[in-house]
This record gives sequence, structure tokens and C-alpha cells, in this order.
Amino acid sequence: MSQIPQVRVGIMNEPAVEFVLNGQYRCGGALVQGPQSATCREGKIVWNGTLYDEITFSPLDPATASFTLKDVTIGVGFHWRRKEDQTFRGSLHLIVENGNITTINVLPVEEYLLSVISSEMSANASLELLKAHAVISRSWLLAQVNKSDADKNHEVEKATGSDSELEDIKWWDRDDHVNFDVCADDHCQRYQGITRESTPTVRQAIDATWGQVLMYDGELCDARFSKCCGGVLEEFENCWEPKHYDYLVPRRDSRNEMDFPDLSREDVAADWILSSPEAFCNTKDPEILSQVLNDYDQETKNFYRWKVEYTQEQIADLIKRRTGDDYGRIRDLQPVARGTSGRLYKMKIVGEKLTKTIGKELAIRYALSESALYSSAFIVERHGIDASGYPQKFVLRGAGWGHGVGLCQIGAAVMGAKGYNYKEILLHYFINASINKLY
Repeated sequence: MSQIPQVRVGIMNEPAVEFVLNGQYRCGGALVQGPQSATCREGKIVWNGTLYDEITFSPLDPATASFTLKDVTIGVGFHWRRKEDQTFRGSLHLIVENGNITTINVLPVEEYLLSVISSEMSANASLELLKAHAVISRSWLLAQVNKSDADKNHEVEKATGSDSELEDIKWWDRDDHVNFDVCADDHCQRYQGITRESTPTVRQAIDATWGQVLMYDGELCDARFSKCCGGVLEEFENCWEPKHYDYLVPRRDSRNEMDFPDLSREDVAADWILSSPEAFCNTKDPEILSQVLNDYDQETKNFYRWKVEYTQEQIADLIKRRTGDDYGRIRDLQPVARGTSGRLYKMKIVGEKLTKTIGKELAIRYALSESALYSSAFIVERHGIDASGYPQKFVLRGAGWGHGVGLCQIGAAVMGAKGYNYKEILLHYFINASINKLY
């Protein structure tokens, strides 16, 4: 591969969009700039009083021109969801999907990475951490873009058993996207254009790792990452499709990588979650955390170990709304299967009207939060059990933030602060992988 690939990033999907072209853009044979608006009508885009199937706005000078999208939703499905105006380099492509307008940003991979690193973490992070993130973000993106249609895996659901006891196992991956490569939110990689201020250090990290990717056995690595593993790394197959990757295997997030317990055992997982064992990501150092966490991420104070409480009324209502199933009162939340990090990938909800096993980890997190629970590595305490066996309160005590597969961002930040270089950081999380220059 000699040329820098282009990437198509889906930003938003709304009935109408407002945007500002900051500089001259070409649309068909016309030059346009300034405030613009487009709406969707009868499966077409209405712009300047004319109907279109799709529209592309291409900058005359890509180095200086930009466009601003109004009211972009960030944090979709997560606890810090909000709207903000965002500004982007590259071209703007408008298409119709599901009766709404989808806005797509088309730009070179390396320009995309400049934003991803600043969006995922603070642009003031250490150089070695930024280098590591540049390599994994590039690797993950190109691995997704290169996936064949045969490998694409949309949301999968499975139901087995009797009417009274069902199993509903599903997962979500970036292959939900048909008309663009990746989305701009945490579902894929957090991308907010040039909205997040970049620094010379971010550019230095991109330049120093230009074209570098993680590879294993001649293939691009599916280089996943999350905020905090909680002490031990999770395996890919416990979060997404049942496919094993030899470079995504359990390791202690510590100098002693092989010193980790069998967290698939319930008693061991409980002891682990209820304690605060040593790990790179077990830190409260505000200087280190500020490297990884943007302002809204820092609204989360506890992530290595955390606690959430629900009354019986709250949890019954929450699960009904979030799953679409009416369980009635909730008798128990029972662990069925845990992964290598202690994360549940199967959990049985025992209700007054229905009993069902759900998974995988994100489905469990969605069911137990208005957005998404910090992780599925938790134990359940039942308090105030009445004569009929129904608790009055549930307490979830958990570990980590996110899925725990691949690079642990907070752990990597600590490694950088301890003097590890970016290659050492990457090979700590992606076992026996190699770092190759693709272009």
C-alpha cells in the first residue's frame, strides 16, 4: 500500500441538518460557502429548494477549509450523552438512510487519526501514549475497512429453551454500518473532527508512527481498546462474535503479566471485584487521568472499582424499558458465564413474570443502566428480601470501564508515565503482535 487510504465517517443521522461551510466548497458545478441547511422529504434531500438523492461538498483548499455541523450528538447510549457543534476537515457527503439525512465526512486516514487521538484522550497526553494510540487506532480502522462482506457481523440474536426460560445473546459491532466505514461515536472510535483542540505533540505522534500498524500472523490486528480493564484483560470472543484472536488473551495489567486469577470462577471473581488489586490502571493520579479523560469523561470519578444501587421499583422499571421485556418484580440477577476479566457475558434475570438469560457484555450493561453500565464485571448484592423472596434493593459492585479487550487506556497512560515506550505499551496489550509500516 503506497497511498494513504481515505475513510468515510458517519457523523449524524437526523431529519434535518444545519451546517456551515467555512471556506469555499464545490458542489456539482457551483461554489458555495457559509450557513446551509438540508431536510429530508419523500426519501430525497432538499437543499436550496432542489431535490437530490445525495450531495457532496468538496473543499477547494483541503488544508484550510472546514465545515461545522450543528447539534451533533455525542456519547450515544452512554451516561455522558450530549449535543455539541463540531467542525471537520475534508469533504461532506449527504445521503438518505431510514428516512433521515446521514452526514458523512470523507478524509485521509492520517487526518482522521489526528482527531481520534484528541477526541479519545486529552491532547496533552504523553508522547509515548499518543504514539501507542495512533498505532492502535490506525490498525483498528484499517482492519475494519478491509473486512470482507463475508466477515461482516451485524447484531446477532439467539433464543433457545422453553417459553419460561429463554436465552437472548446479542452483540453489536461496527458492521452495522453499510454506507460508511465507521461512525464517529464510541460504537467505533470517538471522532469529533477538529473540535477537540490538537497540539504539536499529537501531530508529532502521528508523524512518528506514520503508516505503522499492529499485525499478527500476516494480518492486521483488530486492535480494540477501552478506558479501564479493571486489572485483567478480557478476550474478544466474550464481547463480540465467537472468534478467538491469539493476540487478545488474558493478561494482568501489571509488570507481572501472568499473575492473574481465574476470574471465570464466581468465588474468585467476587474476591477480585471486592478488592483493589495492584494494576497499572489502578490509579487516582489526576495528572495521569487528565491525559486519558476529556472533560466529560472526568465526570466519572470511580472506574477501577465502582458501586451502583437500585430499589426494586427502579430496577424492575429499568429492565422493562431497556430490554423491552416485562419481567415484573425482579427476584435475582444471576451470573451464568464470566470472561477472563470477570466480566459477565451471560446473566440470568429471574423475574416474577419471566426468566431469561441475556448477553453479551454490552447487552447486560444496557439492561442495567439508563445509558450503559460502566462494565459487566460486577457482583450482585440483594438487600431487604421479603417473605416472597424479592429484594427491596440491589447493589452492583463492579470493576473497570468498558469492555476490557485490548489496550487499557488508563493502564497505558500509567505505563507511559513510568517510562515505557509506545512499542512496549502496545506489546503489553497485544500479545506477540508485531509493529509494521504499511505505507
